[in-house]
Amino acid sequence: MLKQGQLCRRCAAHDRRARTASTRLTSSGHRYTGNPPVTDMSPAKADIDVFFVIADPTRRAILDRLRAGPAPVNEIAADFSQSRPAISKHLRVLKASRLVTEEKVGRERLYTLRPAPLQKAMAWLEGYRAFWGRNLESLKRYLEDT
Repeated sequence: MLKQGQLCRRCAAHDRRARTASTRLTSSGHRYTGNPPVTDMSPAKADIDVFFVIADPTRRAILDRLRAGPAPVNEIAADFSQSRPAISKHLRVLKASRLVTEEKVGRERLYTLRPAPLQKAMAWLEGYRAFWGRNLESLKRYLEDT
């Protein structure tokens, strides 16, 4: 096992240019390089952060497309200028966040919208809708009085 600050041969080869004083090792002994990529959406992480999933305009457009009904990946990809593998990656993130389900029908996989996880986001947004409604009504009364 490597000690704190030591690098295995593989990591040392990649780390020659940028060694830092705060080098940490993972449980397997490899150098910890920082945050995971933003495309890493484990199901546990996705439950917490639905806003991350719907922040991407392509994923929002896919959700809008799926409101019309279930569709296979080729049909969804035909609506976009992105490649089919790129759309498949977006669908994997949506599936991991439980916003869509995947069902195998024959040789195709149909994707279906599951809007239940969006209810958490809607509940959070509803508080702000009420807040802004009250404040804008107060502003309107103030402007009318002056």
